[in-house]
Amino acid sequence: MPAQKNVTASAESLASAARTASKGTKKGPAPVHLWNPPFCGDIDMRIARDGTWFYLGTPIGRKELVKLFATIMRRDGDDYFLVTPVEKVGITVDDAPFVAIDFDRVGDDLRFVTNVDDEVTAGPDHPIRVERDAETGEPSPYVLIRANLEALIDRKSFYRLVDLGEEDMVDGVAWFGVRSGGVFFPIIPAADLV
Repeated sequence: MPAQKNVTASAESLASAARTASKGTKKGPAPVHLWNPPFCGDIDMRIARDGTWFYLGTPIGRKELVKLFATIMRRDGDDYFLVTPVEKVGITVDDAPFVAIDFDRVGDDLRFVTNVDDEVTAGPDHPIRVERDAETGEPSPYVLIRANLEALIDRKSFYRLVDLGEEDMVDGVAWFGVRSGGVFFPIIPAADLV
């Protein structure tokens, strides 16, 4: 196992670089997919399953700072990074980097909003998927927000989704799920409904 690199980056230096990188760009995430700076090591930053961001073990209480960090996040494989034009640092994500805290039905579509105020309409570019725990069967629903970055759909929103659910056939099997953006998203095999 290679030794961990010493990281000179801090939350403050990353925030400053993110602010600089976002100047002159339209609202939204930075073009991190175009940046390939050297990897500087891991930083003590973690995103908990409930969407709380921590730095050095302390919750980051300023939402604007969390939103800024969210704009420079990238996922490569199973690893998460904060990326600026000059540095790339690894962070820990317990489950998904975002939480979908609400949604609205707009016509036949489902429009989600996250804890960092991203908004997406579920559909071909923003699919919904559900993983079930192998032991408990408990569902973990997600919606894709942007390139490899998902939001865990919070419990209250998931219950509301279930209320909108319907059955449809997927590969010859009846599934219970929801529709949005002209796509049916399976949640659970209809045979498993109690």
